[in-house]
Amino acid sequence: MKKSIPLILVLICSYLSVAQTAHIPEMKIQKGFMKIDFLSINMPESTIINEPNMGFTGIHYNLFLNKYFYTGVGIYGAVRGKRGGFFTLGINAGYKKYINEKFYIDTGFHFGGGGGAGAPDGGGAFILPHLNLGYNFNYFSIDTGWSYINFFDAGLIKGNQLNLAIEIPFDFKYSKYKNAGINFSSEILNNSAWKTATKKTSFLVHFNNLKVKSEGPLKGNTIRLAGFEFVNYLSNNWFAFLKVDGAYSGIKAGYMDVFLGGGYGLSFNKNRTNIITKFGFGAGGGGGVESDGGFLLYPDISIEQQLFNNLYIALNKGYVLAPSRLFSTSTYGIGLKYYTERNGTFSNEKTFNKGKFKGVAVILKQDWYFNAKRETNPTADLHQISLQINLDLNKNLFIAGQTSFANFGNAGAYGEGLVGMGIQTSTTSRSNTTFFTQILAGAAGGGNLDTGEGLIIKPSLGADYKISDTLSLRSALGYVTAKGGNLSNPFINFGIRYNFSFLNMK
Repeated sequence: MKKSIPLILVLICSYLSVAQTAHIPEMKIQKGFMKIDFLSINMPESTIINEPNMGFTGIHYNLFLNKYFYTGVGIYGAVRGKRGGFFTLGINAGYKKYINEKFYIDTGFHFGGGGGAGAPDGGGAFILPHLNLGYNFNYFSIDTGWSYINFFDAGLIKGNQLNLAIEIPFDFKYSKYKNAGINFSSEILNNSAWKTATKKTSFLVHFNNLKVKSEGPLKGNTIRLAGFEFVNYLSNNWFAFLKVDGAYSGIKAGYMDVFLGGGYGLSFNKNRTNIITKFGFGAGGGGGVESDGGFLLYPDISIEQQLFNNLYIALNKGYVLAPSRLFSTSTYGIGLKYYTERNGTFSNEKTFNKGKFKGVAVILKQDWYFNAKRETNPTADLHQISLQINLDLNKNLFIAGQTSFANFGNAGAYGEGLVGMGIQTSTTSRSNTTFFTQILAGAAGGGNLDTGEGLIIKPSLGADYKISDTLSLRSALGYVTAKGGNLSNPFINFGIRYNFSFLNMK
């Protein structure tokens, strides 16, 4: 009997280990890719005589629905010509099939809204289909071909052009959204498919200031911006980032910039203090800023200090400038940054005691503003396409970032960049409907809407109806008001929400 006791204990431990592992959420992999493309658009005769082509570049993220079909979102900005500050947001759908091991065809469609910089964009709605031939270099792909653009809602921009694109595979691991909020010890997670190296990412919400140094009517002005930044680490120190900002004070509403780039981070003081250097390039303009076609450079250095756990306060100093120096600024700002070590159980830098699944929601919707007040044009309804991303802090509380661009209503240049927080009801197995309320605030302007210097506040409440593990239908109503402007009206929106969760180690 004594000899059998060790065997019985081993069997019990093995059973408990299997039972615990069986309850760990399944790891899934979503295939996808990042895409950066460029078009040279022939501009019609309008406010500028013999206007040069507008260089139009886009950043997209697409998910494969199956082996061939994909869908996603993309944002475009002017980087050459005379329309700095021209931005759009839209949705993608496409079909990609390999002819052999290296060559493929890619045909797709982009529908969006936006405009700006005094361009003849009408209401902002446009289509952009393409047909491309590509070549796969294993770690990235290049494709080129025909495309057609048409700002069809009373806009004058339309025509055929070549496009050139680079694509980078960008898959991600995830679990079902219903697992959000569940905790597991590292010992249990190490007995599952989640036992792999973590991926370090961060999300920054910040206020930035551009002190204009270049000659012109804005020299000496300070453009005050609000925005967010997403960082994905490629190694322990090197990272890539995407940063989006919009002006809310200091100049007439309408300025916006978008940067993509890379950088290096150095940690010390037991990982409680970080020094971050980065360099980005992108598009910017609007609000009376002459950004020389829109292409801007962004060198920056910042210092971060841990407040608690994964939350840091960040102070930054840098520059935003056009290569020609026609527009140049000195920048400084402050923000809150949240770090995650996701979708793995171990790291070369840290040791972890437990992991928690955190929920993420990506929401694509169409806003309808009733009787949106204009500066000089007649009051009229405004429609805009909107992208919102939520990160759950717990089962009921979330933070959010949102960007929107007009697509109907004679206000193609109007755009928003907002951040905020919200509360949502818990999901249950008996109900497919959840309710939420949120309040967002940030920068908005352009399109002749009366937003003053650009600060708006936008509370709303609504409901999501679950149609699958990852998709829900959304509807909401709310009110938008501009501080310092006369925009003040109710709105409704309808859209679709893509839900998932990721493993965050602590």
